[in-house]
Amino acid sequence: MATRARPVFRGVKPPSRLEKRFEMLWQAQGGPELEKEFRFHPIRRWRADFAHLESRTLIEIEGGIYINGRHNRPAGFAADLEKYLEASLAGWRVIRLGPNELTAAHIDRLVSLVQPS
Repeated sequence: MATRARPVFRGVKPPSRLEKRFEMLWQAQGGPELEKEFRFHPIRRWRADFAHLESRTLIEIEGGIYINGRHNRPAGFAADLEKYLEASLAGWRVIRLGPNELTAAHIDRLVSLVQPS
């Protein structure tokens, strides 16, 4: 009888190229401190790429959208829907950004959203 391998928890992943771009733009626009790889669910191991705790805003950087990446395949897409639904039901605002949204103008608007003047 074959034994099933136990799932391995890999911990915090290194930032992607798009996440690094987001961070650079966020800092350039004077954005407040964000938590990286924030675990927002008390039971599931879901994490958001970034979280602004005060405004209860989760920011997800969606990569691989043009290369049939994880977020575009049926199982990955369905898992993301479950994750985002649970975050919303728990009172989090979920912002999803793809490569085209990583501009100074968009990030400036997002900074204004979480840090009203």
